[in-house]
Amino acid sequence: MMDMQNLQNVHGANGAETAIDSRGVRSRRWMVLINRVGIYLVVILLLLIGGIVAPGKYFTVANIRSTVQAISILGMVSVGMAFVAYSSNFADMSAPMTIAFSGMISVAAIGFGFWPAVVCGILAGTVLGLVNGFMVGKFRAHPIIWTMAFNFVMSGIVRWIWSGSQIYPDVIAGDDSVAVATFYAISRSSFHGVPIMVIVMAFLFLAGSFILTGTKFGNQLKVVGSNYEVARLSGINVVKCVILVYVINAICASIAGIFLASMAKTGAYYTGDGYDFRSITSVLLGGMTLAGGRGHMVGVFGGVITIGILNNIMTLIGIPTFNQWLVQGLVFLFIVWLNTNSSRKLGRV
Repeated sequence: MMDMQNLQNVHGANGAETAIDSRGVRSRRWMVLINRVGIYLVVILLLLIGGIVAPGKYFTVANIRSTVQAISILGMVSVGMAFVAYSSNFADMSAPMTIAFSGMISVAAIGFGFWPAVVCGILAGTVLGLVNGFMVGKFRAHPIIWTMAFNFVMSGIVRWIWSGSQIYPDVIAGDDSVAVATFYAISRSSFHGVPIMVIVMAFLFLAGSFILTGTKFGNQLKVVGSNYEVARLSGINVVKCVILVYVINAICASIAGIFLASMAKTGAYYTGDGYDFRSITSVLLGGMTLAGGRGHMVGVFGGVITIGILNNIMTLIGIPTFNQWLVQGLVFLFIVWLNTNSSRKLGRV
């Protein structure tokens, strides 16, 4: 009799434990869902708000094109910045000059033809990425301090080379109007109705996602970002990983710089201003953390869209610049809190 009663008690306890476990599993599933797609709920909300506050302006062709252009450039830069954050190197504060320098080099080389100009621009940015990667990876320079100082150095060099002036493709190329026309067209043309800039951004996001989740380098980078010493002691070439991170980041920023130069029809030292902060904000809004080793490109893309739509709405309704900063700060704090809270409940922070 006692054995039967004990068995019932044990069964009851196990049943209660099972119920608790099932509730925990359901809660965890909800947290996973929020962590992955929560940013897109904000995107939908912002789209609805835009249609309400600017009904005659928001869903026009001109406004959509303007928003898509802004999102595309920011998205390209954010893909590279995501690798920097994922590797636990915080952010690349030299991104503005990488963008500007690449654009100016491509304009300066336009006389050799369109494709040579593009290749020269990307190679120029890649060299800057190699310098950053070598200093941070090999000599363990502080990523924020080094890249910020390097940005100032490159700003001085660029202004000295071109005397602080803008440079124009049509002036440099002279009679080679085909190369100039092609250079101008890349930021204004479409392929089957889809802007080329959007296609390039989508390709970078897909490639970045594949590298992070489907390659040996991505798996190693996760370990490096999660715990540098563990990665080093386990035999991972952490110096090589960090250098590759900054090279990838520089390539993405260089491509964005070439498109920016094409849009402006000029090369200038200031074209990349602000993209360091906006890109790392997109990365954080998308669920990645500065601690490294956490996050995914799907979330980063959502962060990029959020910033693009939010800025567009505030511009359309005439919010002054300083008030825009206030609104952005409040929205960003809320979304970062939401992602951090869901990550904490998942045991990731």
